[in-house]
Amino acid sequence: MSSQSTKEHKEGTLKVYSFYLVTISSSRFSEFGAVSSPEEANDGSGKLMQELVTSSGHKVTKYELVPDDPSLIKGSIHRALESDADVVITSGGTGLASKDVTIESVAPLFDKDIPGFGELFRFKSIEQIGSSVILSRAAAGLLKGKVIFCVPGSPNAVELALKDIILPETGHLVKHARQ
Repeated sequence: MSSQSTKEHKEGTLKVYSFYLVTISSSRFSEFGAVSSPEEANDGSGKLMQELVTSSGHKVTKYELVPDDPSLIKGSIHRALESDADVVITSGGTGLASKDVTIESVAPLFDKDIPGFGELFRFKSIEQIGSSVILSRAAAGLLKGKVIFCVPGSPNAVELALKDIILPETGHLVKHARQ
């Protein structure tokens, strides 16, 4: 696809979109419980997600903190589906440890996978973390007309994912998710 046809394809996608943000962390949840803002949970990555979304001219519909529990993670995704959010971003639980169950909880729900997100995220992460990139299971997909991203929980990963990939493509992705 040429840059001109890409530009034409993205026309009409520059709008304000709503984001539903979910931090997945058992340790943070056990310390702070169910909270409605990243500040209440001392959640630097959640706060960064919120700041990046709003500074890009979009809005945050809701923030949630949930533990690494498949049923609670799925519950959060279902609440996001019932909200007016266009995009759902989960942060945390994407590693290889036995407690990391975000991908196992969320990816099977997808109507369609977006493999290019995880591929591009890992490619761009090589500059920051080198070959350790193989431990990342960042993923994305479509579910009931919404775009869902599962990103690692570190602030560097959140910044890279949002600034370099998610926010620049939000309108384009939402447009396709609704077709």
